[in-house]
Amino acid sequence: MNATAASVSAATAPVEVDRHSRLVRVTHWINAISFLLLVPSGIAILFAHPEFYWGEVGYFGDPAALTLPLEPNMDHTAWGRGMHFLFAWVLVLNGIVYLLGGLFSGHFRRQMLPSLAQLRPSHVWHEIVEHARFVRPTGAAVLNYNVLQKVAYLVVIFVLLPVMFLTGLTMSPAVTAAFPELFTLFGGRQSARFIHFICASGLVLFFAIHIVQIFVVGFVNEMRSMIFGKFRIEPSQTKGEQA
Repeated sequence: MNATAASVSAATAPVEVDRHSRLVRVTHWINAISFLLLVPSGIAILFAHPEFYWGEVGYFGDPAALTLPLEPNMDHTAWGRGMHFLFAWVLVLNGIVYLLGGLFSGHFRRQMLPSLAQLRPSHVWHEIVEHARFVRPTGAAVLNYNVLQKVAYLVVIFVLLPVMFLTGLTMSPAVTAAFPELFTLFGGRQSARFIHFICASGLVLFFAIHIVQIFVVGFVNEMRSMIFGKFRIEPSQTKGEQA
């Protein structure tokens, strides 16, 4: 346990601690705004052709790998594509800043890399049960990510978002004309579109769970820490940690 966590555990009065760096807070909100604009614009594009195929080509009437129960609608494709393209690049550039900052500052190593003890099946199962029961962490435990959070953040940062970026590029004829290797990587433009949709669905699920967990832990406190960097730990939480 570090000095901050130790002081929190020993405290009998409310403790206010530094929770998130300025870099994390700024990039977090840029990511959040970008994502909230990418979702509706992506849905507008999806309505134009709510079917997915595997390979290079596919169109209405061809055997589909997945057909969504949506009525095709071309009315919103134009603004959807423009907004999606714009905020996709905002998300990518902001993500690069966050990634480099996290790597050079040690943020990922210190806060997101699970320990061997956390990866024990018994500990993972315990965390799953605690989450299913909406148990709020107490005391010094609130200052650290649990193993489920760590794994989820690592998958989002190092798997889902990079794959989203690369599959997005694969859907661009201009990019694939210069880098045809992307077709080999994903098995074709339509395959890339299908994978893009799957990753996007995973991100939406992550976002929904993230919002629920904010309310479980404490909405006001979490918002304060992500806006101002300060997180308040109440005496009742501290006593619960010591018990």
